Amino acid sequence: MTNPLIEKWDNEFEIPPFHKIKDVHFEEAFALAIEEARKNYANIYLNKNPPNFQNTIEQIEKAEELLDKVCRVFFNLTGTDSNIERQNIQLKIAPQLAQFSSEVLMNSRLWLRVKEIFNNRDDLDLSDEQHRIVYLYQQMFVRAGAELSQSKKRRYKTIMSELAILGTKFSQNLLADENSWQMELTIKDLDGLPNFLKDALAIASQAKSNHGYILTLNRALVVPFLQFSPNRHLRQKAYQAWASRGNNNNSNNNLEVITKILRLREERAKLLGYKSFSDFKLENQMAKSPENVESLLMSVWKPAVLKAKKDNHQLQNLLVEDGINDTLQPWDWRYYAEKRRANDYDINEVEIKSHFQLHKLIEAIFYCAKRLFNLDFEEISLKLHHEKAKCWKVTQNGEYLALFLGDYFTRDTKRSGAWCSSFKSQSKFNGNKRPIVLNVCNFDPPKEGNPCLLSFDEASTLFHEFGHALHVILSNVTYPSVSGTSVARDFVELPSQLFEHWLEVPEILEKFAINYETQKPISKKLIKKLLDSKNIDQGFSTVEYLASAIVDLNFHNASSPKDPLKLQKEILKGIDMPLAIEMRHSATQFAHIFAGDGYSSGYYSYMWSEVMDADAFKAFEETNNPFDRNVAESLLNCILSKGGSVAPEEAYINFRGKLPDVNALLQQRNLVDIN
Repeated sequence: MTNPLIEKWDNEFEIPPFHKIKDVHFEEAFALAIEEARKNYANIYLNKNPPNFQNTIEQIEKAEELLDKVCRVFFNLTGTDSNIERQNIQLKIAPQLAQFSSEVLMNSRLWLRVKEIFNNRDDLDLSDEQHRIVYLYQQMFVRAGAELSQSKKRRYKTIMSELAILGTKFSQNLLADENSWQMELTIKDLDGLPNFLKDALAIASQAKSNHGYILTLNRALVVPFLQFSPNRHLRQKAYQAWASRGNNNNSNNNLEVITKILRLREERAKLLGYKSFSDFKLENQMAKSPENVESLLMSVWKPAVLKAKKDNHQLQNLLVEDGINDTLQPWDWRYYAEKRRANDYDINEVEIKSHFQLHKLIEAIFYCAKRLFNLDFEEISLKLHHEKAKCWKVTQNGEYLALFLGDYFTRDTKRSGAWCSSFKSQSKFNGNKRPIVLNVCNFDPPKEGNPCLLSFDEASTLFHEFGHALHVILSNVTYPSVSGTSVARDFVELPSQLFEHWLEVPEILEKFAINYETQKPISKKLIKKLLDSKNIDQGFSTVEYLASAIVDLNFHNASSPKDPLKLQKEILKGIDMPLAIEMRHSATQFAHIFAGDGYSSGYYSYMWSEVMDADAFKAFEETNNPFDRNVAESLLNCILSKGGSVAPEEAYINFRGKLPDVNALLQQRNLVDIN
């Protein structure tokens, strides 16, 4: 039997042959790819010639090409279309991949070659990108335990293998827990709900092969239900189910999993000589230290809490006006915040949503990319990873640049949230490779014959993920290890959060925010209401985010807790968390920090990047033209095309002349002069 995963993909775009790939192919493909990579590394460290960039670093760059190809297909499928067989394979392969990575990065002969190149780098005729890569490899090997004793190396390998298994279990438990809950709704329960939500609840029921209406734990259903349902009992039931994901009395409970993860991360950091996991994790980020992260978070926390408490008072009054003799609760906030917005600005979510059609907003992101970077998008028909996904060929001045894939609708087999990943990254070394980038969202599918309508927040998510995609599409580096989004975690959110600003450009709203019933563009009056009201609930959104970031930092900046949920409660009490607001992600559902290593002690990154994106968009505002080509070209040349080939601080200073301070963020969130 031939295995399509390990064959050469000779199609026009070198896209995986999804129609040929079966689950049975993966274990064999992983085994063969790991063995091939192992042989490639052996050829490097057994080379008797003195180490240089070409015979060592460049060979490392291509040693795992086949393994990378198999990994990208498999993990994109497990994220977007999981099943039991794939989950079982993932539990098997995750520790194998971790063990192989440790085997490579702890190989003393390979490390000695990299170390010698690093020590002699100033005497070698290296380009700036090559200098950067040598530095990054030296850092990677040391931080993976290359200089540990043999006994510590053995323990480190075990830790990494166990963490890989635990991260996989966390993700699978969370998906299973989300899919296990549903709430059937009667016709009476639908009172007060807008038609778009009723339609979505009916579609959710049909997806479960039921009639009637069902509320699931899909965020695109839960949030509008909490916004619009006047039934406080149902809101409470829905909210508590949403907030308790991963912490129920069943086999999907993640408390033991996260307790072990935190303990192993602490041990990992201390093996490497760091005081805490946060010290280890932040050393090579822009933030550099836990103290710098805490300083940023708390400088925003204080005005955000003041704003939230003022808002709490107003919402409490609305609760009392409804004849409810109780204090405002977390399941009340969104409902009364929506009421307040309607009262204060004569605007409501239904009116807004009727103008935000998914297909028109996709046109909008492409239009912005054309105006800024002269990109063209042509929809083409290819067999993709899922029948609901779409594909566009991206060109610039007629030259093929990338494939862009969009997978926008929720399904039970897809993990929650939104993200950007790729099936292939850009590089010019070892052939001119063009990227295949994937945006994944979880929007509710529309009723047949109707367009998919988005909230303003969901529209922002669409723009956000496309900002990540642009970072991949516009990458122009030589080596794959620094391509696209291969940058510091607290820098990677800059392009995505920056691109969100174009959603608020009046020209974009007038051109693409078209009412799906009347086909008329959004009025200038409604645009003003929308933009004027966008920060009305900023206290809530900032506090729920910051609480999660602060808990994440504290989890990793001290001894690992015996009971993470108890510590979480103590942390929130210590920062005076408002009682009517809870963390955006409680620990047992905090996939950013526990489903993998990516955002562990790094959830602050969104805010760190926001400090930059608030300042970066000012570069366009200073020209009075959100599509100024000179500024766009500078953004492209200094940041978007560079990937990780330039240190993030240097890249930003090249673009703006200096690093920004927190004031731009506070102004953007309307958190200045709060008293």
